[in-house]
Amino acid sequence: QVHLVESGGGLVQPGGSLRLSCAASGDSFDPYVMGWFRQTPSGSRRELVATMGGDGTTNYADTAKGRFTISRDNSKKAVYLQMDSLTPEDTATYYCLGQTGRPVDGGYIPGTAYWGQGTQVTVSS
Repeated sequence: QVHLVESGGGLVQPGGSLRLSCAASGDSFDPYVMGWFRQTPSGSRRELVATMGGDGTTNYADTAKGRFTISRDNSKKAVYLQMDSLTPEDTATYYCLGQTGRPVDGGYIPGTAYWGQGTQVTVSS
């Protein structure tokens, strides 16, 4: 069985930083893509923050570019999100994604997606 557990959320002042961590368990789980999505209090769905493929390719939301940095440790099945210059608009529940898949020319074929339970990030003075 696959589990993803996030940590590192909390309350931070505007302009501050947080580092989110996510570790996946499951002996047979071999995620190709790992990343982060978020859902704001008024949002109806989860939105992309950043993802990283098994080949190191990254994909950032425009709102994250230049402020957030995604990284991963494949040996630990872990993914991290360094968030700097946080604003109140970043307040959301952040969810970790781990998705199986296999690379093909120009992309990858996605497999099963697994999600963590979410960690709350609140940016407020």
